[in-house]
Amino acid sequence: MSKEATSPSLYTSFSPALLNLYDISNSIVVVIDVLRATSTIAAALKNGAKQIIPVDSVDECIRIGKQMSAITAGERDGKVAEGLQYGNSPFEYPETFINGKTLVLTTTNGTKLLHMALNNGANEVITGSFANLDAVVEHINKKKKSVLLACAAWKDKINIEDLLFAGAVIQQVKDNFSINCDSSKIALSIYNEAAPNIFQYMKDKNASHFERLSSFGLEKDIEHCLTSNTAHVLPIYKDGKLVKG
Repeated sequence: MSKEATSPSLYTSFSPALLNLYDISNSIVVVIDVLRATSTIAAALKNGAKQIIPVDSVDECIRIGKQMSAITAGERDGKVAEGLQYGNSPFEYPETFINGKTLVLTTTNGTKLLHMALNNGANEVITGSFANLDAVVEHINKKKKSVLLACAAWKDKINIEDLLFAGAVIQQVKDNFSINCDSSKIALSIYNEAAPNIFQYMKDKNASHFERLSSFGLEKDIEHCLTSNTAHVLPIYKDGKLVKG
């Protein structure tokens, strides 16, 4: 029997604008927003957050935050959104601050994509970033189900860092999946080129999101978000919230 006949499939979507091209009803969807939503989610859960409630609007974030006496956080265009208490940096959520608390989070791209995946009937939604790379790899290898690596991109425009993370996952799982998908092969190729120094690769390529966040003085955030396995947790969406899987 061929590998295609016996292995689950793996696809990569480069942008939320492409999500409707994929049947995800029986798939694990890995929502990827490396700079910075899914990196922040991993950091907060690793540091003891009770749960993270991802919402797609600032107004909803504020409403739920008041209702639950929770921390409200998020950004629009890389800056703390007006009316919210905190931003979208992993460094804002140390254990001394976040342990045992609920975080309500809204971001420009990542939380929007998560809700799109749910609305499109995803069987399971998890979030992935370099921070929790090995946890994502272990989970999808163990589950042996079809996978869509879904890049949050930037306002539907493809970005490099989410492709790099997709490629990093593919590099580790490719022997266990049927990958008949050019976007996955592109992501793997770019990752293999960048792997020796991902931060420097982003800088050398003048990656748009690198430049955007650097202009706000956030190179420290970028470097942290491109560092593998700083938070070995699996954020999984259950009953309206992200919790440790």
